[in-house]
Amino acid sequence: MSYRIDTQCIQGGWQPENGDPRVLPIYQSTTYKYDSAEHLGDLFDLKAPGHMYTRISNPTVDAVEQKIASLEGGVGAMCTSSGQAASLMAVLNITSAGQNFISLATIYGGTTNLFAVTMKRMGIEVRFATPDMTDEEVDALFDENTRLVFGETIANPALQVLDIERYAALAHRHGVPLVVDNTFATPVLCRPFEFGADIVTHSTTKYMDGHATVVGGVVVDSGNFDWAASGNYPELTTPDESYHGVVYTEQFGKAAYITKARVQLMRDLGSTPQPLAAFILNLGLETLALRMERHCANAKTVAEYLEKNEKITWVNCPALESSDQHELAKKYLPNGCCGVISFGIRGGREAAVRFMNSLKLAAVVVHVADARTCVLHPASTTHRQLTDEQLVAGGITPDLIRLSVGIENVDDILADIEQALANV
Repeated sequence: MSYRIDTQCIQGGWQPENGDPRVLPIYQSTTYKYDSAEHLGDLFDLKAPGHMYTRISNPTVDAVEQKIASLEGGVGAMCTSSGQAASLMAVLNITSAGQNFISLATIYGGTTNLFAVTMKRMGIEVRFATPDMTDEEVDALFDENTRLVFGETIANPALQVLDIERYAALAHRHGVPLVVDNTFATPVLCRPFEFGADIVTHSTTKYMDGHATVVGGVVVDSGNFDWAASGNYPELTTPDESYHGVVYTEQFGKAAYITKARVQLMRDLGSTPQPLAAFILNLGLETLALRMERHCANAKTVAEYLEKNEKITWVNCPALESSDQHELAKKYLPNGCCGVISFGIRGGREAAVRFMNSLKLAAVVVHVADARTCVLHPASTTHRQLTDEQLVAGGITPDLIRLSVGIENVDDILADIEQALANV
């Protein structure tokens, strides 16, 4: 039976049978028992389904992966220990030293550093594109060694909305997949696969958990990209000698990409989510649809209030009709644009710091996208490792305040903002 997404949030993943626990159990075990050595051998040859070792897979984690894959409309998912690990594995799964990939510049600062610094040391080059570049200018970034295109549905913290269909078309024209970080939108607000994306990642630490309790990430495979037809991905279409010559596209079909990510990268790198972490994540997923509705409504109300305040110089919220992102938001995010907004205060950085220090309900924290309203000045905190040029390319100005609007009563949120602005 096919369920709507808010039902899938609750019912997806764990499917108890007669006499099983109604709630997803925590399988807190590193190892598993087998009836024969032959069966275990088949597991390690990838001939039989099952769990070999919790570094690679676990029943609790597996149930959550199934739920997230269902929410995104994919053929499979792999949870990781963090969102950064998910971004790394999504790229590293099909990219090697000497090759390159294209990324939108308007992405999370930590991901920018991962791509531009750490992966550079691995011999992998990132080529950044800006949203104002023409198709011809983006085309010029591709060559025979380009492996994928990467972007965020709603950029953190620039709140640039990704034109998914446009970048999917550009990527596919060059025979490479589009990878989309869907953290801020969540599948409740946008399902990138429906617009041509091939791989989706999340920092599940954010809205999916929703309560700032557990760090995690996930990679989801649409199953739609034809790895064999492109001819560019021998790691998926030729024998893997570390598994006695298995060819992923032949043995696992549409799930070739996500299977390789698990049995090769997760096996070797060990960025493994713990069963308890997956259990906590699942609790957050059960209320995801409800929370996103409230986050979006509150954020739009706050943005409208700020837009009318004389102490505010600018407001960035794609849900506002005045936003230059509004048309893209109507196309890709018709039910809301998440709970994150950004704005500038008259008086620049000094005024921004005074405003933040005056807040009482909203907390100054290095986090975003949970039930509690929180605030941050990215240029001096999460993005301080970036150069001035990278900050500008990422849509971050010195006066930018990122406000993650929570699910409290919106009148209380507005009252807190009003009293803080009175001190500016």
